[in-house]
Amino acid sequence: MYFEPYDIIVVGAGHAGCESAAAAANMGSKVLLVTMDLRLIASMSCNPAMGGIAKGQIVREIDAMGGYSGIISDRTMIQFRMLNKSKGPAMWSPRCQSDKMMFSAEWRRMLEKTSNLDLWQDTVIGLLVEGDQVKGVKTLMGGDIASRAVILTNGTFLNGLIHIGEQHFSGGRMGEVASFGITEQLKELGFEANRLKTGTPVRIDGRTIDFSRLIEQKGDDEVVGFSYTEPFKISKQRSCWIARTSLKVHETLRKGFKYSPMFNGRIQGVGPRYCPSIEDKIERFAGKDSHQLFVEPEGWDTVEYYLNGFSSSLPDYIQYEALQQIEGFENAKIFRPGYAIEYDYFPPEQLHHSLETRLMHGLYFAGQINGTTGYEEAACQGMMAGINASLALRDEQPLVLSRYEAYIGVLIDDLITKGVDEPYRMFTSRAEYRILLRQDNADARLTELSYKLGLAKENRYQKLQEKLSRIDEIKAFLNETYAYPDEINGLLAQRENGCIEQKIKLSYLLLRPQISLNDLITTLPILEKYKGADRFMKECLEEAEIQIKYASYIEKEDELADKLRRLESVKLPKDFDYHSLQSLSFESREKLNRYRPTTLGEASRISGISPADINVLAIFLGR
Repeated sequence: MYFEPYDIIVVGAGHAGCESAAAAANMGSKVLLVTMDLRLIASMSCNPAMGGIAKGQIVREIDAMGGYSGIISDRTMIQFRMLNKSKGPAMWSPRCQSDKMMFSAEWRRMLEKTSNLDLWQDTVIGLLVEGDQVKGVKTLMGGDIASRAVILTNGTFLNGLIHIGEQHFSGGRMGEVASFGITEQLKELGFEANRLKTGTPVRIDGRTIDFSRLIEQKGDDEVVGFSYTEPFKISKQRSCWIARTSLKVHETLRKGFKYSPMFNGRIQGVGPRYCPSIEDKIERFAGKDSHQLFVEPEGWDTVEYYLNGFSSSLPDYIQYEALQQIEGFENAKIFRPGYAIEYDYFPPEQLHHSLETRLMHGLYFAGQINGTTGYEEAACQGMMAGINASLALRDEQPLVLSRYEAYIGVLIDDLITKGVDEPYRMFTSRAEYRILLRQDNADARLTELSYKLGLAKENRYQKLQEKLSRIDEIKAFLNETYAYPDEINGLLAQRENGCIEQKIKLSYLLLRPQISLNDLITTLPILEKYKGADRFMKECLEEAEIQIKYASYIEKEDELADKLRRLESVKLPKDFDYHSLQSLSFESREKLNRYRPTTLGEASRISGISPADINVLAIFLGR
């Protein structure tokens, strides 16, 4: 098979690979996306859902940057919930259940409609390399395919090994072959590789579940969705359900512990702390009598259900026996057992913040190959790798999002400066500036940047400008308009919130925690024009309310972010010998020479680098 040379070859069509290929192609690069099976593009190999705590913020950031994950999530969702609404807006996180078959099919449709992008079904078995420059890939069927850059998004396929009890066999996912050759070649080239593991639970035939004995979890009445680009509509939703394990279930599972590859040492890779297997939870939380499980439908037109919280690598007959002891599952049948999978990853300290490898020019890593877990974490890395590979081919500076600009920036900075010793999952607690990095303002933070890159289109940019203008108008109106005692005291008395004796600005009323803008709209005639607002206006009203209500907190975080901006502006010499600075601790010299931070800000976030070390560097640089 003869191929014309490509600008960029993306290896793997999971969530990272799809976003990577789309971003690079939309920036004008000629892209080839190579995958083992075109039927499984963006496969939801684990839970059929997008978003969640901090992950929902990432999906909205991807959308604001011109990626496809938010659009496809909206088009294929079967349930939507905004999590953490009882907390402050920095914690609100959108999440949807997805129709997994539709999700994959919609991704393929989007990619097939993307200009500059070709698809090829094949297995990549190695890289073409000249010196320290990647030159393309070697495939099982197509021979050598030349390119100027390669992005590896191999997921769990690199030397993947599946475990079910005492059985273990090669595979990248259940029913799919693993990938061999790439790890071995990269190790020969000087890269360090290690092993991680992840797992997934049984898939259940919903016709055999007694839902009357479970707790129903419906979707939100108001469905917001993820994408800023499309009018969103969903006329119905499917419910999820809550079940619980019991001591009897735990005892049954314990019978299989002696066969568990996790406990008997056959699994060498470290698993995700925040998404443990059910046997790991029983072992680690021995004092708990039960654990909560979420029963999640996998689509509109299927009876298959995912049992979130019941991941396992125990023997299949143990899983099945324990499952039937859960209330509501006494007669349950399964489509397939849960399993664990071990796979190769490359410690991400070997990357620049652009996600280009330090050892090989033109070679980028994105997704689980960097030690992360989760569709959303993978997708945003893929998008950034695609953007930066395209920028590099234009001889332009890489795009590096900072920790105060995006959760994407937090994630990549954590990977590069701190590394991973277990699968990395994003949480709101990882972000120092989460009041600035809310899900509601992702478009305001990132769309202009995306527009300058050529990803966000003109109509999208103009829509953002209209939104920002409308928010300013609403804030000005609330700051200039008064409520009078006879209009508002009824509401204040109802909320036990202290009645007023003279007129008060509406913006001052919003500073009271118990009073929302919606309360004022339903109470005050002067706000009648905002009743029955469409989705666009609701977004503007919500954003205006947040900016007024949390102004002091936002201002404080802006001040902290400004300090970080100043640190990030101080560049460190590329080839500086840190061993020559005897004022630094030996550990700091070792780590600085290993990680080669480019700024004082990066140096300050390396584990083991103290504030005193940063002061030494600042003095050396004349700061």
